[in-house]
Amino acid sequence: MPWQSKYQNRSAFALIVSMIFVLVFSALAASMAAISRANSEIASNQQKADSARACAESGLEVLRYWLGRVSFSGTTPSAEMFNQVKASFSNELAEDGITNITAYPVRSALYVPPVTLDSTNGKSFWALISQLDADTLQLHITGTCGEFRRTIKVDYDYSERAHSVFDFGVATKGPLSLSGNIELDGVNVSIESSVYIESENSALALSIIGNSQIAGDVSIANPIAAVDLQGGKAGIGGETGDAAIANHVDFGVAPSEFPEPNPSYFEPFVRNIVDSNTPTRSAIVLENVRILAGTNPTFSARTTLKGIVFVETPNVVTFAGTTDVIGIIVGDGNVEDDSGTNQIRFLGNVSSKSVSGLPDTPQFADLRDETGTFVMAPGFNLSFGGSFDTLNGAIASNGIEFFGGAGGIINGSIINYADTEMTLSGNSDLYFNRSGTTEVPAGFVPQIVLAYNPASYSEISLFYY
Repeated sequence: MPWQSKYQNRSAFALIVSMIFVLVFSALAASMAAISRANSEIASNQQKADSARACAESGLEVLRYWLGRVSFSGTTPSAEMFNQVKASFSNELAEDGITNITAYPVRSALYVPPVTLDSTNGKSFWALISQLDADTLQLHITGTCGEFRRTIKVDYDYSERAHSVFDFGVATKGPLSLSGNIELDGVNVSIESSVYIESENSALALSIIGNSQIAGDVSIANPIAAVDLQGGKAGIGGETGDAAIANHVDFGVAPSEFPEPNPSYFEPFVRNIVDSNTPTRSAIVLENVRILAGTNPTFSARTTLKGIVFVETPNVVTFAGTTDVIGIIVGDGNVEDDSGTNQIRFLGNVSSKSVSGLPDTPQFADLRDETGTFVMAPGFNLSFGGSFDTLNGAIASNGIEFFGGAGGIINGSIINYADTEMTLSGNSDLYFNRSGTTEVPAGFVPQIVLAYNPASYSEISLFYY
């Protein structure tokens, strides 16, 4: 019948249309599944790439820590600096027992092999440290995540580190003892008289007896060391008793690095000698002199010292009368020698002026700029028994004593390399003026450190070694 044919035609058309829609939606579903898979792969790859960069960032932070501990003597020639970096970096790892980070030379660079961060997901970093130019190191850190790699490049500059012991009025490796009527204070602010004590081998780091006081704060490296205050006026930071210790003494501070003295730096300035034939019982003027070993002179009258006074070991040098100094007193002893065999003693009054006040004559021409140091005498015991107006510069030796009426202004820091006790007794009031001190004093060797340059940070595509 006609209506049956018409119905059949419509059914066939509907079937065809339905099949078309099924095909279209199937294609769309397949396309969406493919897009979804692609997006998932892209996201996964992006995640892995970001993880690789994160691994490189982690490596950068790890190496920044260890490179921040690299240091070596400022006397190192430029051509040897990178070798010192290699040695110092490896030594720091070894001293701390670090075994998962190693380093060894590869041609002219230092290679840090892969350090595993996540073994399950194949995450790690490796690095290469190379010399970019005479003043700069370049660090490449590559992070990996599976098959993905990302590399970061940064630069480090060679820089000088000002030793932190110069931030204190007194810095001593051994304990410190004040007895009598001693006052340590700052000329400008009390912090100029702050004290650093290492006291590694002594349980009693600081002893203050009587009316003695330290106006600044005290930092002690030994975490289990003790402080003993005896007497109602014995104080620190303007307070006495338990309050002084609780509020103004910091135990277990990070060790401060003591500067390396370099007495030989001053030898080229020496022109004359003092020996057993030199008259020392009458007034005398000494200019750029070397006191020969074994002379053991006692200058009993007024003595004027100009330029460098270079004292050889062994020697016991005594200034019994008034001493006028426009220069620097240098001892050539061993900084590890705490025996007290070698001595420099000021028993009378001392007046001191900076080397910048030396006459503008040829013998002092190159010395007038060597400022900041009054005494550099490693291996010598140094004692002051008379008063002084001002001592112009840092004082450094192995064993330091102020006694009797010794006292006055010190334009710099007192540095005691000895592990033995440093004593101040009697009425030895010391006032520290460290205002404007920004450079390492003459003759002290600055430490070379690596300074990270954040402006050099960049991510590069890949870096192969």
